[in-house]
Amino acid sequence: MKRQIVIYKAKPEHNAENERLLRAVFAELRAKQPQDVRYVAARLDDDTYVHLVFTETPEGEPGPLSKLDAFRAYQAEVRSRLQAPPAAGEATIIGDYRMLGE
Repeated sequence: MKRQIVIYKAKPEHNAENERLLRAVFAELRAKQPQDVRYVAARLDDDTYVHLVFTETPEGEPGPLSKLDAFRAYQAEVRSRLQAPPAAGEATIIGDYRMLGE
């Protein structure tokens, strides 16, 4: 399973749009119910967004989020909504309590 964390800070004037687009991604996930992805996104008080994405996609294949129309819409202009490029990387889970459902 691939585990990725993405952290970025949105421009204050783009928070509403960013959240609207993210809510559309989650609505499409609920509607399509793909089994090969786990995804959570949160906004901190300082307008920093944290995304945690777990996928079970074989190496070299497109991830399940990239197959969603709403995610492609979210990604289309994402850089223009951010104060700086996002920090992203593969995550090593040290521990969890009832968060991951594994």
